[in-house]
Amino acid sequence: METGCWLLGGEFEDSVFEERRERRPGPPASYRAKRCEPQWFYEETESNDDVEALTLKKFKGDLAYRRQEYQKALQEYSSISEKLPSTNFAMKRDVQEGQVRCLVHLGRHTEALEIATNLENKATNTDHLTTVLYLQLAICSSLPNLEKTVLCLQKLISLHPFDPWNWGKLAEAYLNLGPALSTLCASSQKQNNFTSSDKTVKSSFPHSGKDCLLCFPETLPESSVFSMEASSSNNQKNEKALKNIQNCVAEKREAELLETQMKACASFIRTRLLLQLTQPQQTSFALERNLRTQQEIEDKMKGFSFKEDTLLLIAEVGLCEPRQQRYFSWLQYRFLKNSRISSTKGLFPCFTCLLIT
Repeated sequence: METGCWLLGGEFEDSVFEERRERRPGPPASYRAKRCEPQWFYEETESNDDVEALTLKKFKGDLAYRRQEYQKALQEYSSISEKLPSTNFAMKRDVQEGQVRCLVHLGRHTEALEIATNLENKATNTDHLTTVLYLQLAICSSLPNLEKTVLCLQKLISLHPFDPWNWGKLAEAYLNLGPALSTLCASSQKQNNFTSSDKTVKSSFPHSGKDCLLCFPETLPESSVFSMEASSSNNQKNEKALKNIQNCVAEKREAELLETQMKACASFIRTRLLLQLTQPQQTSFALERNLRTQQEIEDKMKGFSFKEDTLLLIAEVGLCEPRQQRYFSWLQYRFLKNSRISSTKGLFPCFTCLLIT
């Protein structure tokens, strides 16, 4: 081989020519894991490391929460939150989540929602946002306001459109929202009836009040007769206008109730479709839960007054569009196209939830 010829792969790393470290004679030392006794963090009260000291206080708060001593746990978490450095994001999130859960158990939902909203604004990835949304869902579920629960579930479905359990929870929320709307409609209509009758009685006796003890004379002058006729005609016009308003309100409530029922039905069908997709991959208790949930959905679907072709149409749309906002919008379009119902004006408005997918 000629001198100066370069061989491919003939170069060497410098580490090859370095001296190796001398090995210590004898067998290597055995590894011994640190064993901690139960509630060991109560014994170690002093620590030079600030982070370790805060960690010990967090463990005390966790134990108090497990023992359902929520006020004590909240005090521990609050003292940690004040001393934590701004760079320790992981422990900051854990402590704030503990604060939220303690506040919910103590009935201080407004403060819990404020902290959860702050966590949502500071979320940096999908996992953090999902955790915060489940935390908000736990808060809203303990409140009588179903609209906030629906909004949390809409956000979760926007993040995870193929999760059947969130779709099932959304359907249950819509089912619970339906009776609330019907009760509100009945109460408002009853209140309007009482108001109209009260106004009619008051307008018929213009001198009611302090002078109600005075008796009317047997014969009234002609001017008073004409004024009473004019007032009665005005009362009839007012009653007619009030009835029109009541009819408009009742129609709007009926449309909202129909919309809620349709969304609940569509959410149940979507849940069933997703469960059927995951069924071949499941076994044991997971498969049993899947089949049991499908059967429960079938039983609840019988309570809806929709026809079979309407349910088939909803299922067909559910296979086409995975995202819930476009799902309901596409469902509205198909209903209008096929004229399944007489009027869909005001139905299926676009959700105002945060779309991330």
